[in-house]
Amino acid sequence: MFIKENDHGFWATLGKTCGCHQLKERSFHFRGKQMFVCSRCFGIIVGYIIISPVFYFLKLNLGFYSILLLIPLIIDGLIQYFKILTSTNIRRLITGLLGGIGLGLFIINLILYIIKLF
Repeated sequence: MFIKENDHGFWATLGKTCGCHQLKERSFHFRGKQMFVCSRCFGIIVGYIIISPVFYFLKLNLGFYSILLLIPLIIDGLIQYFKILTSTNIRRLITGLLGGIGLGLFIINLILYIIKLF
């Protein structure tokens, strides 16, 4: 689950395949080893994992709120892209987590809506 310098193992390849840039300075480290995805992608993954059982047990119908949860992720990404403010790994994690939950909710609601059409 952690990558070493110039590592091309399973986790490193998985992170790259998912579209993560895997920049060392934007990733969490544990015992000197870098995680296989950056802190924002890690937050998105955790958000996906959290929302599935929560949605199943609580039967949430938060289609509108799912879009709102994506806004902090978009704003933080744009602030970084235009070099207005340097983001921290904690902020990336939080906005990624909110974005992962929001996108997960949106996808689940979209699938349920399509199922109801048929």
